Amino acid sequence: MARIKGGLNARRKHNKVLKLAKGYRGARSKQYRVAKQSVMRALTESYSGRKQRKRQFRRLWIARINAAARLNGLSYSKFMYGLKLANVDLNRKVLSEMAIHDAEGFAKLASLAKSKVA
Repeated sequence: MARIKGGLNARRKHNKVLKLAKGYRGARSKQYRVAKQSVMRALTESYSGRKQRKRQFRRLWIARINAAARLNGLSYSKFMYGLKLANVDLNRKVLSEMAIHDAEGFAKLASLAKSKVA
């Protein structure tokens, strides 16, 4: 029985990594050994980046809600506490969109929260 060499599988594996490294600078996109390291690192960073994006958006939403709440005479924490007491179950993403696009609706929520806190 003839021996089967692994050249085809190796080339396929190399090409897969080199395809992922497309657009990298210099040897990072040309040489398999260097490209493999760069791709491994990039995949790790992209995984952690997806987690960080969620944190950053939450921070942005809270900053927007805080700014709008202060325009209505409340701090962020008192505003959120008042909404909780009033059984208003809106997430921060929706509240920040309201703060930007629907100032009147946000003002009504703020007055509701203010009445529940006071």
